[in-house]
Amino acid sequence: MFGLIDCNNFYASCERVFNPSLNGKPIVVLSNNDGCVIARSAEAKKLGIPMGEPAYKLKELIETNQVSVFSSNYVLYGDMSHRVMNTIATFAPEIEVYSIDEAFVLLDGFENIDLKEYGGNVVRTVTRNTGIPVSMGIAPTKTLAKVANKFAKKYKNYKGICVIDTDEKREKALKLTEIGDVWGIGRRYSNKLQYYSVNTAWDFTQRSKNWVRHTMGVVGERTWMELRGIPCFEMETPVDKKSICTSRSFGERLTELAPISEAVANFAASCAEKLRTQHSYGCVLTVFIHTNPFATNQAQYYNQKVMQLSVPTNDSAELINYAIRGLNSIFAKGYRYKKAGVIVSEIVPERPLQGDLFDTRNREKYNRVMTVMDSLNSSYGKQKVKLAAQGFDRKWKLKNEKLSPCYTTNMTDLMNINVK
Repeated sequence: MFGLIDCNNFYASCERVFNPSLNGKPIVVLSNNDGCVIARSAEAKKLGIPMGEPAYKLKELIETNQVSVFSSNYVLYGDMSHRVMNTIATFAPEIEVYSIDEAFVLLDGFENIDLKEYGGNVVRTVTRNTGIPVSMGIAPTKTLAKVANKFAKKYKNYKGICVIDTDEKREKALKLTEIGDVWGIGRRYSNKLQYYSVNTAWDFTQRSKNWVRHTMGVVGERTWMELRGIPCFEMETPVDKKSICTSRSFGERLTELAPISEAVANFAASCAEKLRTQHSYGCVLTVFIHTNPFATNQAQYYNQKVMQLSVPTNDSAELINYAIRGLNSIFAKGYRYKKAGVIVSEIVPERPLQGDLFDTRNREKYNRVMTVMDSLNSSYGKQKVKLAAQGFDRKWKLKNEKLSPCYTTNMTDLMNINVK
């Protein structure tokens, strides 16, 4: 059996944990640079606020209905996700973190346990420990667990937990599940299946295996088998990234090299930190810049520089040096730049590698420097220690005028409680 725990309206719930006055009120969270809606509370959904809608188009609706609007606070959301996953991990021997607000658990060996009671305990404990409401679906396959989770989330009588453990329950659930809501069935296949009068998940399971294989290939066949209660998708273990990209759209259009250089230095440092976290080195670095392609009344420019590193590295100073050199070679005056980024690729494990005959860098020394820097930043806060090239001006930073405090990760943002 598999369980899927999903946080309810996660971003909105994170904001409510530290501001209970928001309970029961509509909330939306905006994308980078306060652009589009990327998360909504249940109350905001009822108002008809669509996902992906630009915030400026919703101004009247937001003001009329007193909708609380927040900039994306990924530091807060990431830390709250970590707390949720740590709590879930205490209930099962194997956990797969599927996304920032979802996790699968493997329930092998739980045959003599009341799964509904077990799931209810998980839901109550996570909510109590973190303040984040969650729902849990339990079923013989991961795809059916996804189906069960939707029912746990949708119907209050389930009290956050739905178990599909019989063929009768499976048939009933699949007949109430639209084909487009099945995990792994995208919009293209959903439209195609509806053309063949496959409107529900149950309709899909009633087609023959050969028909599904011919229509949707091997992946569709696996989904078909999962919906019939035959496990095809096993628990996955985290794998190291094969490439790492850090990029941002600027809060304002930039025309000068200096602030873009500062941004690129920060992006390269971020890539280096991620490499060190997964104990790996990068062999190739790419830096790119471009203007706003949607501003058709402005001159357009895009360019990138790909550089093979002489020695694979995860040294922030070295990657920043490469990134700045690359930026200098592609920067052109007279343009209003919207975005820049750094990509590190051809990533290899951190182990003794073939050096370069002409390499004069004291790599052992700089490795010690990076270790100390990471340790200090881990203890005292992100970027408390950084390289001078990363600067302090941050004219390039994202627009986040409605950012909530980082309650759990920044000492200056700790809540003050007055007791009389």
